[in-house]
Amino acid sequence: MIEPIEGMPEGAVGFRATGHVTADDYRDVLLPPMRAAAEAGDVRMLFVAGPGFEGFDPGALAQDMKAGVTLGVGHPHAWKKAAIVTDVEWIAKASLMFAWMVPGELMVRDLDGLEEAKAWVGE
Repeated sequence: MIEPIEGMPEGAVGFRATGHVTADDYRDVLLPPMRAAAEAGDVRMLFVAGPGFEGFDPGALAQDMKAGVTLGVGHPHAWKKAAIVTDVEWIAKASLMFAWMVPGELMVRDLDGLEEAKAWVGE
């Protein structure tokens, strides 16, 4: 499941992944605010995958790739900052490995860095 994070800094969006993340989660929860931010020219996003996160369904991975193309490639100058906060080692490693593909700045932190990442995307 993906749910919005309340109390984000003005202009930033945040999401928390728990359990199994599905294509519907991407399509219904994550994509609408991300599309709006990209079209406004100011994407500052926090994504947290922490306790209770069990993985992505195949459909969610497909939606993630599709979002990367439509929002990332389609609006590269809109991306200002993205922060990934996780205790899931493969997510942290993959985020750092593919950081060169992410438009804008990228921060990767463990769960102890949540407040730092939240403040950073809001700057």
